[in-house]
Amino acid sequence: MRTPATALLLSALLPLGACNPRTTGIATAPAAVQVAAVTPAPGGAAPMDPVARDKAWMKLAPTAVVDPKIARTTVDYPTREAPGTVIVVTKERRLYYVLADGKAVRYPVAVGHAGMAWAGTANVDRKGEWPDWNPPPEMLARRPDLPKRLEGGPTSPIGARALYLAEGRKDTLFRIHGTNEPEKIGQAVSSGCIRMLNDDVVDLYDRVPIGAKVVVR
Repeated sequence: MRTPATALLLSALLPLGACNPRTTGIATAPAAVQVAAVTPAPGGAAPMDPVARDKAWMKLAPTAVVDPKIARTTVDYPTREAPGTVIVVTKERRLYYVLADGKAVRYPVAVGHAGMAWAGTANVDRKGEWPDWNPPPEMLARRPDLPKRLEGGPTSPIGARALYLAEGRKDTLFRIHGTNEPEKIGQAVSSGCIRMLNDDVVDLYDRVPIGAKVVVR
């Protein structure tokens, strides 16, 4: 259960980066979707089901006004990649989910800052709803006051959803995930991971199965 002290700590960590590049080794098989059937509610109230949890936590998550010019939309997008592929174009700071008939859903994203970006082809190895955040060793070295793990929730740097990427069944250490800094969407600010608005990452999460191809270029 999240305590008031934990909630205060989460709020204090809003400006921090969100990626969790801890080595997980070679996966023997794609992991199951990481989601609990129920989520404990604050203050000892009755547990929330996932739908109620999403509704409550989305209201508590940080928000920002998004320029309509970059907001999620369906666009013409001719590509040789098969429908269901996720394509991240880092220079555009856009993510495309390929549909049939030369269309794609286009989302605005934040990408890695100079020297931290990753490019390549991977697959979605596992998925998580409101996942916990494990600060990377580099961040812990800079901020030894940080805990080694933070529970997922409305102010978590990982946001509402995460897609974990593997290359040749080996963890790439990069993720596509939500954010607690929606005002930075469209910028190059992350430690390499692809950040999305929480509403957008939920939409993508519901479309993308484990095993889906992800191209980052």
